[in-house]
Amino acid sequence: MEKRERVLIIDDSSVQANMLKSILEGDYDITVEHTAEEGLHQVRVGDFSLVLLDVIMPGMDGFELLQRMQEEVVTKRIPVILITSLRDTEYEERGLVLGAVDYITKPYHPPIVRARVKTHVKLYRYRTQVERQSMVDPMTGVPNRRSYDISCLNKWQEAIRFKQPISLCMFDIDRFKIYNDTFGHPAGDKVICAVAQTANSFLRRSTDFFARYGGEEFVAIVMGSNAKAASDQLRKIRQAVEDLHIPHTPEAAQWVTVSIGGVTVVPERGDCYDTYLKVADTMLYDAKRFGRNQVVWSTSKMEELKD
Repeated sequence: MEKRERVLIIDDSSVQANMLKSILEGDYDITVEHTAEEGLHQVRVGDFSLVLLDVIMPGMDGFELLQRMQEEVVTKRIPVILITSLRDTEYEERGLVLGAVDYITKPYHPPIVRARVKTHVKLYRYRTQVERQSMVDPMTGVPNRRSYDISCLNKWQEAIRFKQPISLCMFDIDRFKIYNDTFGHPAGDKVICAVAQTANSFLRRSTDFFARYGGEEFVAIVMGSNAKAASDQLRKIRQAVEDLHIPHTPEAAQWVTVSIGGVTVVPERGDCYDTYLKVADTMLYDAKRFGRNQVVWSTSKMEELKD
């Protein structure tokens, strides 16, 4: 059975919210909240394709909630239709300027409600599909550099907000140019795919992130683990790549391997992500310098952990 799109209704009136729900529940998975605060929580954690938001609510009103949603990376991409009994064009203009995609006035006309909701859910689904395709490396099937550029800052801010450790890891395939020059680019592409799929299989938690950084280089982000746990996880990846037993050139190595550098830190406001990414890159350089096919890690105290 095809998964139904999720729609969130935020309205302090149970009567009005249930009326909207009865119009839409035959086609969508409907969630109802009666305060802006509860609605904001739902939109942060849920997977919604559309929000129907009442303008007039006690406490935080619809305009303020809409503005809050537009300020947060996680919620700003979700389309919002404002619902109100107000017919003044000034209110309509204000909502559209703040980022609403449409406006529905009370009393409801079910065919119009269904038509407008269908249109914006369809547009959201299409946009999401296009964005998802643009975020995936077509050769390996893992997230690409563009996806990484967006995700890394989101995860960094999340680590700051929740005071959690975050580990930044960089690694690449050892002596890959020699492999490419010897066996050719098609064979090199297969090696990149094999390494990407192997590494990705070890980074499956919702808090993990793995991407192709460029060429034969990859980047990973591990949330919530201390330096030892994170580096041990990446050591398993290093070993798994070696265990693929992909023959290298005799003058380079017996098997294709990877070198990995990483750093674990509990970031604070004012800390710069790029500073610690450079630390991870330095650890990768040290892994190469110390003989390749190994993991070199830095703790938050800048203590180096080697294989």
